[in-house]
Amino acid sequence: MKTTRRHGQRGVLLLEVLIALLIFALGVLGLVGLQASATKQSGQTKYRADATLLANDLIGQMWVTARDYNTLNTRFKSGGGGGADYLTWKSRVEASLPGAGTYPPTVVLTSVPPLDAVVNGASAPAAGLLPSTRVSITMRWKAPGEASGDPPHSIVLVNEIR
Repeated sequence: MKTTRRHGQRGVLLLEVLIALLIFALGVLGLVGLQASATKQSGQTKYRADATLLANDLIGQMWVTARDYNTLNTRFKSGGGGGADYLTWKSRVEASLPGAGTYPPTVVLTSVPPLDAVVNGASAPAAGLLPSTRVSITMRWKAPGEASGDPPHSIVLVNEIR
């Protein structure tokens, strides 16, 4: 009679199956983590797109008003209590971006004189050109669930209105 030595191989198949399950479980956990990260980044992208649209909306409102510096500064400035159009826009920002009430948007307007004209190598004030207004809009927000110690997300839009 022939004797076989199978006593040393007992349980090897079970061990192989357990190792395969462990590798499979680690792969599934990695995919779950990747999905969670993608979902979080998708939310951040939405907030950034909303902030950009809101800032562009305010710039559009400025373009359809009288575009001189004094009118824009009176209606759209954020400092000193804020202009009437700024306050209306700010309420829309606070309704759209989480944490925007804690970090209110700022609108800074700066009068920019026209560049001098160069005539025959000499610099002289340009005739007929009006100053323009540089507008800098800063918006900040904090997504729900973010740690309180983390800095807020922000976007800055700079435009010049003539």
